[in-house]
Amino acid sequence: MNAPLPAIAVRLPLPRHYRVEHADAAARVEALALRRAVFCTEQGLFDGSDEDAIDTDALLLVARPCLDGVDGGGPAPVVGTVRIHRLAPDVWQGSRLAVAAEYRRVGALGGALIQLAVRSAATLGCTRFVAQVQAANVPLFQRLHWCSTGEIALHGRPHHLMEADLAHYPPFAAGEAMRVDVKRGA
Repeated sequence: MNAPLPAIAVRLPLPRHYRVEHADAAARVEALALRRAVFCTEQGLFDGSDEDAIDTDALLLVARPCLDGVDGGGPAPVVGTVRIHRLAPDVWQGSRLAVAAEYRRVGALGGALIQLAVRSAATLGCTRFVAQVQAANVPLFQRLHWCSTGEIALHGRPHHLMEADLAHYPPFAAGEAMRVDVKRGA
């Protein structure tokens, strides 16, 4: 009798192009589901839902693959998200940055979400942009011109209070679409 074949981890090729933009109503539902998968199921930071009062007024941003040549089926699924909200007239905060596990190897989606978040806020009058960043993600933010201003514990995990260097995040020009396109590979 033949023994069963060992399971082989197959890594499907990921799309090369992605669009990061402000969420519409349908994308919002997908983004909240992605946040639940990351922050509740995967990380265990919240029980059941990570939604809070901030979600009422926050702007939600999403990343989707550009699936050229796909017929019908509507828009591609949301594979990354972040929310931004105003803390004071000119101070904005980003939070709940999440990328679907299978898309983390793309490597640029988190950075593109951060770029759109800060540039969108700058376009809306932000002069200071802050976030509470999980300690494991601090190196990513530092590479993207953020600095740590302190350490705190949130939800039982170490976090850094961080601030973006707005000189690296210019506002969008009048009439320019508030979105970021990611193209990887040739």
